[in-house]
Amino acid sequence: MNQRINPLVWNDGVLRLVDQRYLPHTINYIDSKNLEDAHMAIKDMVVRGAPLIGFSALYGMALWLKGQTSLTSDSITQARKYLESARPTAVNLAYEASRAQKLIEASLSEGMKVADIYDRLVNFANQEMIKLGNDNLEMAKTAAKHLAELYGDRPLRLMTLCNTGFLACGPMGTALGVISHLNQLKRVEKVFAFETRPYLQGSRLTAFELCQENVPHQIVVEGAMSYLMRTQKIDAIFIGADRIVANGDTANKVGSSSLAIVASHYKVPFFVVAPVSSFDTSLESGDQIEVEMRDPKEILCLKEQRIAPNESDAFNPSFDITSAAHIEGIICENGLISPVTKSKLLSVVNL
Repeated sequence: MNQRINPLVWNDGVLRLVDQRYLPHTINYIDSKNLEDAHMAIKDMVVRGAPLIGFSALYGMALWLKGQTSLTSDSITQARKYLESARPTAVNLAYEASRAQKLIEASLSEGMKVADIYDRLVNFANQEMIKLGNDNLEMAKTAAKHLAELYGDRPLRLMTLCNTGFLACGPMGTALGVISHLNQLKRVEKVFAFETRPYLQGSRLTAFELCQENVPHQIVVEGAMSYLMRTQKIDAIFIGADRIVANGDTANKVGSSSLAIVASHYKVPFFVVAPVSSFDTSLESGDQIEVEMRDPKEILCLKEQRIAPNESDAFNPSFDITSAAHIEGIICENGLISPVTKSKLLSVVNL
């Protein structure tokens, strides 16, 4: 395979993003040069994955700063809220946009000029990207250690949904970063990657990353998950998260909840891998999470060609809510949360 692509690059005041809608066969780049460009890239899924959406927000606020001559609290808040409106479920978007606002306001109160605040925010985002790579590795090491306790050092048969690798979640990735790390340790026998309708992040993006890492894998439709677990020995399942609330309920790509329920039936350990920035402990349960509804055309059409009857409509939630009761453990950079209880979660997240 070719050298690994970088899905997000900040260079000389421009946020260059790989347009992930066209992967794996076409590599297109989109340059975001202002706040509106960044909002479009997030909303239209040019960039995706909770952590990279968050970093697009950080750099998006920097793009907004670049065009300002003066700042007010109201204008900063307006820019932040505009970015947050692009995709409501991924907490990283609001988390990073809010951090950007706090940095800007603190710098403004120190009497800094707009140009200097811009430089400070860009430097902050660059350093946080480095930290995310280190955090990715810590999560992978924690998962590898726990699996060794369960299975020893034998090669494992694993499952994953959507795409949670370097295209979505940082230099290494979260759930797919675990699999990549295990592969480097020669502890992967095979990965079953669900195709992930309707955007096919599994068959397009996760398979692309697995090919780049030379990981043995097969692509599977979500409808086959029960038969797969019934007939194939699966050792563990890893998914990412767009929002994890105080009791451990997790919003992730639609299909995650079904996968967790089926895994519970077949007694397959089900793990969520996500950075602390994906936790929202201000919410008590998954019932409080706002789930993004996508355009019905994503289901009714294929490559912009209508495939369903013209009279048909579609129900198209981008995410669902996995109950903490079906999650074996949640892994973040601070460690493993298992069993998944509110007290255990808060003690690990707040380290």
